[in-house]
Amino acid sequence: MTAALSLGTYRVRTVSQSARAALAAGSPWVDTAPNYARGRAHEELRPVLRDYPTARVATKTGFYTAEQGMAALAGGVFAPEEPLSGHRLDPGFVRWQTEHSLAVLGRADLVFVHNPEHHVRSLGRAGLHRRVREAFTVLEELTQAGRIGGYGVATWSGLRSGAFSVPELLSLAEQAAGSAEHHFRGLQMPVSLIMDDPIRQALNGGGPLVQAKDAGLITFGSAPLHGGELLDATTSELVNLIRPGLSAAAAALLAAGSCPGLDVVLTSASTREHWDDAAKALAAPLTAEQLRKVTNELAAE
Repeated sequence: MTAALSLGTYRVRTVSQSARAALAAGSPWVDTAPNYARGRAHEELRPVLRDYPTARVATKTGFYTAEQGMAALAGGVFAPEEPLSGHRLDPGFVRWQTEHSLAVLGRADLVFVHNPEHHVRSLGRAGLHRRVREAFTVLEELTQAGRIGGYGVATWSGLRSGAFSVPELLSLAEQAAGSAEHHFRGLQMPVSLIMDDPIRQALNGGGPLVQAKDAGLITFGSAPLHGGELLDATTSELVNLIRPGLSAAAAALLAAGSCPGLDVVLTSASTREHWDDAAKALAAPLTAEQLRKVTNELAAE
């Protein structure tokens, strides 16, 4: 079974156009963030989501634009001497940003703490975990109040670098909730033929995706084309090994989407044509044996 093809809005040309194409094609999730599309992604998504009330929406907290920083300053969230563009996870900001996102976006089934590893150098590992727990506490309260559907972590390098592990994140969620009945619901991480450690680990029955699935989390694979790099790096020989006749993009997406333990694979397809090409490729997943041949071939290069 392949992961469900869903829209990620980080690199799309036009958020509203891409969202309408994806949701019309049956995308079960739309993944976004307050800082995407120069801070306009939520505004562009709101009228589209109104037309697709059953679509599930994931947004994030952490990164913010200069304009959003000014709004936080005006709202008393920031002190005047603090920077107005960057990344924050202190409880006051997490609450303010999530409430602001809900006001603009309309709803959120998941709110990911966005790249918390951003602070590991300044806080240290123990300090980072404390900050994540504080963010989880705010999101737990918002979930219990019915404001959001749940929360999670969207990371680029935190799991790979050892800044935190899935068991540690689950423990922090339990601490935030005060019991094992927490609302930590999702994990998002890069899964691609370039960042293929999660695939190799899952094929061997381990790694963060398997740990997350075993814990009942929804797993999201981001950047399956690695920001477009795989379009040039995927040779005709590799495409034929994955599945003859596919485009480079579809082949790379199929490999990522066939990763064991992955529920959702995010694509930034901007048109219905690109979406249908991806969906057709994912309709028949690679077997574990086929996927292992691909990763072994890449390891031998």
